[in-house]
Amino acid sequence: MISGKYFQFIILSLAILGCYPNNSLGTSTEKVTLVSLAVNSGDHQRINTPVSVNVTKWLNIAGPENMRLVEHTTGGSKTVPFQMETVNSVSLLWWVLDGVTPPGTTRTYELYQESDPPTFKGINTEDTGEAVHFQSGVKKILAYQYGLPPVPEGVDEIYRRAGYIHPLRSPKGEVLTRIQPPDHYHHYGIWNSWTHTEFEGREIDFWNLGKGQATVLVEGKPMFAGGPVYGQLRSLHQHLVKKDSLRDSDKVALNEVVDIRVWTQETPPEVWIVDFTSTMSCASSSPMTIKENLYQGFVYRATKEWDDHNAVLITSEGKSKADGNRTRARWCHVNGPVKSGRSGIVFMTNPSNYNFPEPLRIWQVGTRQGEGNVFVNFNPSQDRDWVLEPGNLYTLRYRMVIYDGDSNAINAEHYWNDYINPPTVTLK
Repeated sequence: MISGKYFQFIILSLAILGCYPNNSLGTSTEKVTLVSLAVNSGDHQRINTPVSVNVTKWLNIAGPENMRLVEHTTGGSKTVPFQMETVNSVSLLWWVLDGVTPPGTTRTYELYQESDPPTFKGINTEDTGEAVHFQSGVKKILAYQYGLPPVPEGVDEIYRRAGYIHPLRSPKGEVLTRIQPPDHYHHYGIWNSWTHTEFEGREIDFWNLGKGQATVLVEGKPMFAGGPVYGQLRSLHQHLVKKDSLRDSDKVALNEVVDIRVWTQETPPEVWIVDFTSTMSCASSSPMTIKENLYQGFVYRATKEWDDHNAVLITSEGKSKADGNRTRARWCHVNGPVKSGRSGIVFMTNPSNYNFPEPLRIWQVGTRQGEGNVFVNFNPSQDRDWVLEPGNLYTLRYRMVIYDGDSNAINAEHYWNDYINPPTVTLK
């Protein structure tokens, strides 16, 4: 069992503080300018893009509860929602570069000290005892399940695990994930798991729960909070090797801190942007090797309505459901029918990830007789072993963009550029 002290270390600090301004300056108390900010869009068009800047210096003058962020334009000035994140004594000011910003454009802001700034609502979080739910107003976005779910009638409880996203919804409320399908009871919406590992001289499978070798549990309850710019959750996953004839007791082989961040979107087009970060470390003095295997890692199992006949899948390299399996990609875009029309998700990996761009495991045309067979997996160990040594941290980062409409409704490459090459912020 991981110690509380180590958990606090790996969690760092979940300082989700924020000011909650409204949309109009109006009349207010006296303001003092702390710093002027300029955001340059660079070579790319920007659409509702999260941006940040280090403002640690100015927190010595005014706390975040006494700050107001204002954008100045030719048409006037407006208050902008912002949120503070403090990690290792560094304070970042986050906000969304709202609307459409053309390439080569500079937008200007001022951060004021003010005794009574207004408030603003963004992403809300709620704990129901088994899951943490994220919402924007009345719209449900996703649920992170930290409890152990029941299994379908007649199914062995060995298939229970914790720590996954379901349901994930589109902006219109369409459910895009699936758990415990009859063909694979160990599939859980959006999750992270390792199939072929070596731990203390034995091969262990954390993916195929039916083998009874291992499972994934959540230690305690997640830390979470909502905010005017994003809602965030951090949770400790324990990859547990079960006792057997050769092991007297269960043993945690791997600790994984999962960080989920859901960004607010105040102006069209309405999409959900969700960041998923996994930070892994050995739980004991024993190393763990993730062995080369076709499928393992960050995974999506789509709603059962998506299949060979109606789903569209395309990767950053132009591959499809027919030929994308075992190829590398920066992003993978999937789209399919829902009750209101069509919805889709763009899954993006990150250049900081091991073996980037990771190979994909995609269920090809004809898998599962062509029915309910949309499955996407970024797998950093598809073609090589990955040795995790005690004392080190190993981080994998992914972003999801969820939307309604056909596959032409959004530009995947645009969102990739926003993720990897965000606008630059300078202090004036």
